Amino acid sequence: MAKNKTIQVNGRAITLISDEKNEYISLTDMARYRDSERTNYIIQNWMRTRSAIEFCGLWEQLNNPNFKGIEFDAFKRESGANSFTLTPQKWIDTTNAAGIISKSGRYGGTFAHRDIAFEFATWISAEFKFYFIREFQRLKEDENDRLKLNWNLQRTLSKVNYKIHTDAIKQNIIPNLLSTEKINMVYASEADLLNMALFGTTAKEWREDNPKKDGNIRDEASIEQLVVLSNLESINAVLIHQNKSQVERLIQLNNIAITQMKSLTKSNLLNKLK
Repeated sequence: MAKNKTIQVNGRAITLISDEKNEYISLTDMARYRDSERTNYIIQNWMRTRSAIEFCGLWEQLNNPNFKGIEFDAFKRESGANSFTLTPQKWIDTTNAAGIISKSGRYGGTFAHRDIAFEFATWISAEFKFYFIREFQRLKEDENDRLKLNWNLQRTLSKVNYKIHTDAIKQNIIPNLLSTEKINMVYASEADLLNMALFGTTAKEWREDNPKKDGNIRDEASIEQLVVLSNLESINAVLIHQNKSQVERLIQLNNIAITQMKSLTKSNLLNKLK
């Protein structure tokens, strides 16, 4: 696997490397957005969080048959403790992970599969993730023009979370503030909890209202909604870890969805993405 290409995100070069099957993005380059002198520290701080461990572990379970689940469970139990630390190399060596790799040499550093890199971008900041996705999409569109590849941003953003969070529909650009009646309803499915927070409907309700629709939320949603949905999934994992009830989480997630969608739809950059 060798250096392949770079994208420019707010004046910073982000390196992408690839083999025949997968594409990996430099977390080291991305971490420079936070602190150009302590990139290893930034990455380790992210990896020690429970949400990062759960996300990386889910990716491995879906994509890596050699992943060591017992060792992964041990890391989950330890996460959150003040004394807990986790480096990329320790994660790789202990769990036999394939989604994160460490390279030495001129183009060395920590690289992650693009699914994981999108999650890391969420942790860095919503603004950085927005610019990062814009430039990554532009790169893929350029490749499509040259190679006529059938690449789809929605499928890329939703690959890992698709089995968990599916079946909803875009109804409003800015989510509505949920009524007390809806807030008090109990949603057994975590997917429907997020559906209600962002789209104001459940999967069942959408199917009943749209019997002729073939797609799902990843086909119907705008790029703004996909960015916010990805953020909500990470935030929901943290709230679950904090033992928040479904009602408490729904209220928080709905308010976050409204705030983030307003912020994104006010950006002058949105027209360049469409």
